[in-house]
Amino acid sequence: MSRTNFDQLLEAGCHFGHLKRKWNPAMAPYIFMERNGIHIIDLHKTVARVDEAAEAMKQIAKSGKKILFVATKKQAKSVVAELATSVNMPYVIERWPGGMLTNFPTIRKAVKKMSTIDKLIADGTYSNLSKRELLQVTRQRAKLEKNLGSIADLNRLPSALFVVDVLKEQIAVREANRLGIPVFAIVDTNSNPDNVDFVIPANDDASKSIEVILGACCAAITEGLEERKVEKADADAAANSQKDGNDVEDDAEEAEEAEAAETEEEVAE
Repeated sequence: MSRTNFDQLLEAGCHFGHLKRKWNPAMAPYIFMERNGIHIIDLHKTVARVDEAAEAMKQIAKSGKKILFVATKKQAKSVVAELATSVNMPYVIERWPGGMLTNFPTIRKAVKKMSTIDKLIADGTYSNLSKRELLQVTRQRAKLEKNLGSIADLNRLPSALFVVDVLKEQIAVREANRLGIPVFAIVDTNSNPDNVDFVIPANDDASKSIEVILGACCAAITEGLEERKVEKADADAAANSQKDGNDVEDDAEEAEEAEAAETEEEVAE
């Protein structure tokens, strides 16, 4: 069953591309026609690409890996934050910190600094600071939380990136390409799809368009997480069953040995 459909995408305005003069020729295979100087995206191809991307993201989630969502444009921030949080995935909706992937250890140090500040405030270490110094520390903590708080649980490099508007997030895409991290992206007619592994041709400027596509992908991620839980529960049950079986066998062997010992004693008497 398809995760989305033509009518749903049409209603969300996913078919609206950019002005013809702003197009990127590499997007030609995904353009259906031109109307009033605006390119119209072929939604039949969008439906197929959403399904393909969603299935791949489902498998990533099922394997217990993380997908980093990146969207710093105004229209996408709240949508990405809400949906990424719902599937417990990290996201970046403020300025992309340069070197976040290629210089990941440094970013992790900044994240750990937040924890350190929280710990020192909690144990009273900062109680002797002046008001001005405490204000500086508080402001530093707030700045770190704003820029890096959403990736606080990201302890290792993500297994994939989901990008809204590859033109705006080209630094993030470039870093992912350098490290061989797969890139999923909503790509509009003014962008270059060549550096994206899973292209979803659609309008990346309308919040409704972004919400429909991202919603389908996050639903697939939820399925993957649920299947992972079921498989883990089945594995634990099988392990316990095997353990119980081994215990029964051990008890039977002990009983047989005890009975044999008693028989030997009776024969000896």
